[in-house]
Amino acid sequence: MLKSTMTPPTPNATPQPHQPARKATPFRAGGTYFPFLRLAGSIAFLVAILAYAYTKYIGLPGGTMLIIAAVVGGYMALNIGANDVANNVGPAVGSKAMTLTTAIVIAVIFEAAGALIAGGDVVGTIKKGIIDPALIKDTQTFIWLMLAALLAAALWLNLATYLGAPVSTTHSIVGGVLGAGIAAGGWQIAAWNKVGAIAASWVISPLLGGMIAAGFLYLIKRTILYRKDQMAAAKKQLPLLVALMGWAFGTYLILKGLKKLWKFDVVEAGVMGFILAVAIYFIVKPLVARVQSSAGDQKESVNQLFTVPLIFAAALLSFAHGANDVANAVGPLAAINDAILHGAVAKKAAIPFWIMAIGALGLSVGLALYGPKLIKTVGSGITELDMMRAFCVALAAAITVIIASQLGLPVSSTHIAVGGIFGVGFLREYLKANHARKIDQIRDLHHTSTADVANAFLDRYEQADFETKGDLLKALKSEKKDAALPKRERKQLRKVYRKELVKRSMIYKIAAAWVITVPVAGILAAGLYYMIRGIMLP
Repeated sequence: MLKSTMTPPTPNATPQPHQPARKATPFRAGGTYFPFLRLAGSIAFLVAILAYAYTKYIGLPGGTMLIIAAVVGGYMALNIGANDVANNVGPAVGSKAMTLTTAIVIAVIFEAAGALIAGGDVVGTIKKGIIDPALIKDTQTFIWLMLAALLAAALWLNLATYLGAPVSTTHSIVGGVLGAGIAAGGWQIAAWNKVGAIAASWVISPLLGGMIAAGFLYLIKRTILYRKDQMAAAKKQLPLLVALMGWAFGTYLILKGLKKLWKFDVVEAGVMGFILAVAIYFIVKPLVARVQSSAGDQKESVNQLFTVPLIFAAALLSFAHGANDVANAVGPLAAINDAILHGAVAKKAAIPFWIMAIGALGLSVGLALYGPKLIKTVGSGITELDMMRAFCVALAAAITVIIASQLGLPVSSTHIAVGGIFGVGFLREYLKANHARKIDQIRDLHHTSTADVANAFLDRYEQADFETKGDLLKALKSEKKDAALPKRERKQLRKVYRKELVKRSMIYKIAAAWVITVPVAGILAAGLYYMIRGIMLP
């Protein structure tokens, strides 16, 4: 965060006539009343769910439990919108490709559309097969279990959002089902191989996302930013990069976002994605050519070319997220509804429209009211993002999910996106440190030369493209092989250029939140299950 260079006023200073004191306004994020308006909006949403469910189910056998479950499902949907949606739009906001308000509007529309259009009409009652339903004693026990799991996951997400930690909503509900399941049926009920796979995803997801995002950023730097004529390089490379993004997102959307409407294997999805990519290439190429005629050869001009692809990426990621992760909110609720109406535990449960509407609206309301905090954390709280870096994060998210799903690797979209942000941040640290080392080498090799000679070489080196830089340094080393500073002095010079571009405190906070998500949700769910059972048993 940039620090103000202005001198702070003294405690007794009075406002100057031309600089009147500011008052907190109700509608600003930092205003006095805004938190109360957000709370009022959340309560109004939950009360609306209560009123609808009450008029529909009161008086029916098990109706009271279903009414309670509907409200808890709405609470879960609010928390998913507040926490998880930030991963889709946060990088675009942090890079200033769009404003926070625009991002929220886009995400609200596409999250709701994804949930309602492609959310499906059935859902698995036991998330990820984490427990064996055959070991659940009766339908009533199953209902208590799912209600405890849903409430525990929602409470944990609420706490994580308050702390500013983006966590996996899937892992939250899995932890809830696991904890409540163990409380209801003992340790043998858990599928521990599935638990191990989920634990593995804590490492697999961020590493895959980080490596792929860093790889694309390095490719952009090598093929565009490290060239002498950056706009000419962008004219050649950007259509290919955007076409690649079109292929990745087309394939991703067909495989994941629309999988509940149409079933395609990876080859079919890949072919359709490739056709889309070819069309995008021929659309984008002349557009980039026109921009190049009016833009100068500057990094910022190249950076601006990634604005429109980022907006589309945010929209498509939001659509796919709504289609997939709405099940984390409505899945347990649909399972409870099915168990109450049919009196049995089924592996698949139908999702009535009113339940899907709770999920879709809850995602949207939660994002609009509480999403900005996590959007800012993801967009600018971890590392500085420009549009090129945000583009790499979005592209990595789509490609990683495709690869992982085909290899059967357990991954989390939250972990992938945040891992991608860490990846581009650490790559920048490495490249800057490497550049500083080379500058040190040049100064080292010129320590017997005059300042004018050294500065002239440094100017020539800085203005050269990537390959020419290597040739210049190689020639200099060959020419001045005997010139060298003592090792101690070289280390002192390197410390001057060392700079951390990724906030270490965020690494520790987010990593800790990821690791404890399943156990914390599980412990909460077990306690809630015993509480519900104690209340409901005569």
